[in-house]
Parts: sequence; C-alpha cells; structure tokens
Amino acid sequence: MLFLNSRLKLGTFYLEALAMAIRYSADTNLDLLTIDGSGGGTGMSPWNMMEHWGIPSLALHAKAYEYCQILEKRKIRVPDLSFAGGLAREDHLFKALALGSPYVKMVCMGRAPMIPGFLGSNIEGVFKPDKKADLNGHWEELPPSVTALGKYPEEIFAGWEPVQAKVGKDEMKNIPFGAVAMYALADKIACGLQQFMAGARKFRLSEIKRSDLLSANRETEQVTGIPFLTDANDDQAKTFFNS
Repeated sequence: MLFLNSRLKLGTFYLEALAMAIRYSADTNLDLLTIDGSGGGTGMSPWNMMEHWGIPSLALHAKAYEYCQILEKRKIRVPDLSFAGGLAREDHLFKALALGSPYVKMVCMGRAPMIPGFLGSNIEGVFKPDKKADLNGHWEELPPSVTALGKYPEEIFAGWEPVQAKVGKDEMKNIPFGAVAMYALADKIACGLQQFMAGARKFRLSEIKRSDLLSANRETEQVTGIPFLTDANDDQAKTFFNS
C-alpha cells in the first residue's frame, strides 16, 4: 500500500493568500503547510527582494496562528504547519515553535545550512584540486580563518569524529566535507535547542508553548499577542504581597 504525503509551501504573500492557503489546506486534508516569511527566499531571488519583499516572518507567523485559532474554534481540522523565513539559530527554532504552538510541528531552514555546505565544498576543493570543479570549490588555498583551526580536515571540522563514528573510517573518504560541516551545524543547533528547552523545563518539542515567550517591546506584543515582559505573570507575582 502506498501513502501520499501532501505538502504546500507558501511565500511571503499578503494576508488574503495566507488565509486561502490555511483554509484550503484544511479542506483538502493537506499534511503540511510551510509558511515562509520575509526575509528569506531562495538563491533565485535578487537579494534586495529577499530582504524587503513581502510580510516579515514574525508578523506573518503571528497572523497564521490567529487564522488557525479561527479554524479550531469552528471545529475545522487545522493542518500541521511549518514556519520558515530567515530562521538560522536554535533560539529561532524555539521561538518559532512556541509562537505557532500547538499548530507548528517543525521549522524549515534554507540558507543557514547551505552556508556550511558551501564552506565544506571550498575546503574540500583545496584538498582535492583535481575535483574542485565538480565540488564547486572556489578557494585556491585555505584562508587564515580556517588554518587557525587546523591544517587537516580532521582538525578543521568539529563534526569529523562523530561522523566517522557513524559511518566508519573506510566510508569516511566518500563523505563530502560539506556534509560533515552541515552535521556540525545540526549538532550545534540540537544542543542549543536542548539548552533552551531545559531552561524552560520542557523536555519534548510538543511541550513548547506560547507561554514560554515574552515580548521585548510593545510593538511585538501588539503584533503577536505575547505579553510584554513586565506584564507577564505580574498579577501572580503581586499575590505575594497580599498575605
């Protein structure tokens, strides 16, 4: 038996398009809807367009949450969401999952993991000059920022030993340096996200909630509905002075 996994990615369009995508995804039982805010985009887009076209991620994602609430109140199945749009670090992942909870199940990252991939290709091209064209490497020699870490791949890449432990020493010669670099980024993000979750006393991704966030300014509070940092739990705090 075959199962079809249906997904849709939405760019940084206006709110009518956002509402249509969420409603149609619900009506067609779509498995996953990815909502990509600005800045973000692919390498096919001019840089200025990626940074300035469309609705910024925070505002777009806040509206997505609002529209999903409307569906839920009407007892209409809400599709699983994925948030994207300039997200690169572990704190970005935590905030995105919390802002869209409980509808957001994952976070999409585009350019961020591409960077270590390209970096690894440049480094590999130096060590394998005969394959540099195939690797799309652009360096003739390692820059000081890399040689400061080491002279050999085993010294340069923090993820070299863990990857080798997974695939075996013999297979390591077939692993692209870009893949090793991307592994290190994934490991760093995973560890950082675990630290944030531990600090919030959340030990499963599904336990991350909007109540784990505070707004650092009034504009963010207005856009997202997340309480300002000196308002959140203020009433509970004042109960300590009533006894």
